[in-house]
Amino acid sequence: MGAELESVLDGTTLAAPAAALDLRTDAHVHTGFAAGRDSVGVVVSAADRAGLTSLTFADQVGPDTTWLSAYADTVRRARRRTELTLRVAAEVEVVRPDGWLAWPADLGQLEAVSVAVSRLPLPAGPVTPREARSQLAAGRLSPDQVAEIAVTATIKGIERASRYAPAQLARPLSLLAQVGIDDAAVTPEVLGTLAAACRSTGTVVEISEAWRSPSARVVAMLRDAGVAMVAASDARYAAEVGQWQYLRRV
Repeated sequence: MGAELESVLDGTTLAAPAAALDLRTDAHVHTGFAAGRDSVGVVVSAADRAGLTSLTFADQVGPDTTWLSAYADTVRRARRRTELTLRVAAEVEVVRPDGWLAWPADLGQLEAVSVAVSRLPLPAGPVTPREARSQLAAGRLSPDQVAEIAVTATIKGIERASRYAPAQLARPLSLLAQVGIDDAAVTPEVLGTLAAACRSTGTVVEISEAWRSPSARVVAMLRDAGVAMVAASDARYAAEVGQWQYLRRV
């Protein structure tokens, strides 16, 4: 993809430093197969207009997903009609404290796995952010416990995912914001453990435009810890692909 990158700070072109993100790459987009609204072809056309060179499709999947083969075939056909690099990936949810993932039946179609923690994985089962807020209000959980559970499950999730395919970490710690907890509850030591897990597993951290996640504080700490990061729109509409505002600020 060349030796020059567009700076996340001011949009200028510069020699590639470790802290730069390649804004010509969008590492997480959705389509009409799942959470998105547009077809693969429409998304690719939007990416081309945005000046991108690489696109990763990461629609949400689970044990009941039946369309993964058709999805992968559609992306592969699209490769023949574009100069963009297209990857077949999927967003898979962590559903247990031990990092167990809600895998689809067939992993053979996937070239990467985007690991998400969108619900708090408690021993009795994952709970929504709203349910987690209720447990916090009732005193059944503390903010420190929620942060520890979320980070531990994230680490175990990327360790599991990386055994099967190259792993990405989607919108890290965004669950905390949804629950109403500032990510300052995650200490530098805990973030250091997360960073070490990312490095040891080769996991790339997505900086999500749609979710404004992770925060500038966490981005800086992960960068300083040598964690690889990529730009991810998490776009559900084609018009959102490769459009960066939050990423230029963090």
